Amino acid sequence: MLELTQIQRDILYALVTLYKKKSGYSIKGEEIAELINRNPGTVRNQMQALRALGLVEGVPGPKGGYRPTAKAYEVLSITHPEESVVVPVTVNGRILDASAEEIDLPSLSHPTVCTAKIRLIGDIRTIKPGDEIIIGPTPVNELMVWGKVTGRDDTSNSILISIDKIFALPKDTVEKHMSYPIITVSAEQTVMEAGKVLAENNIHCAPVRKGNSFIGMICLLQVAKALADGRLNSLVVEYMIPRVVFVEKTTRIREAIRIMREENVRTLVVTDSGEPVGVITIHRILTELSPEQVKKVTS
Repeated sequence: MLELTQIQRDILYALVTLYKKKSGYSIKGEEIAELINRNPGTVRNQMQALRALGLVEGVPGPKGGYRPTAKAYEVLSITHPEESVVVPVTVNGRILDASAEEIDLPSLSHPTVCTAKIRLIGDIRTIKPGDEIIIGPTPVNELMVWGKVTGRDDTSNSILISIDKIFALPKDTVEKHMSYPIITVSAEQTVMEAGKVLAENNIHCAPVRKGNSFIGMICLLQVAKALADGRLNSLVVEYMIPRVVFVEKTTRIREAIRIMREENVRTLVVTDSGEPVGVITIHRILTELSPEQVKKVTS
């Protein structure tokens, strides 16, 4: 097996990460340098060695750059992009631009000690001991892992975690977990009136309607911003989030969580053949699936 220096491994991991993110487009040396916080000249020099080892291919032309070879995935023990899916990684409530590649559970036979080594694709240098982490859902088994980071191994692009809980997502659809009927706020109402609707119904967000259409979302955060601005009497339309994310009622929980993460929302409007019938929130899902974890995940 090839022995790579740490800088070569860093560059190769960064190249694979960016290549996956850009769906197969070639990667500039400057992009790699920015991701790993290195001098572009250093990256270019190391690329010559990596090309000589057969781990990197050069792509000529104005839109050229570099791309990893099949040998690079083999050396790093990474699944080729055509065969892999993104396994989300959330640290301290923030979704990382990374994917879990492998989960190793070395202490599974010790009931009092449950640790795991998670190998990631992406920049792991921002992850620190003590960080709260969620891995998943994974493909096929749809597992989710909650834990706390205990260490980091940069040589293998891995983190060590102490596991709090592992569970498999149910095969349920969002219809089973949605709230209905839908509580909405009119675009013509004031932010103060919208805040009262949220408080009276004990909810964090509500769709904003204009006629028969949903045009945005108003949440407690937007109400707080209006309060800070001294503009509680402004119209909801001035402070709302100007978009709504819809999913059909047949959407599975795993897919709903993925959509929430990719769209950076915590509430989805559920539809039946395109007609809004309910809402589902990340808080509702986690409350029903794992009540004891809610404070960690949603705080």
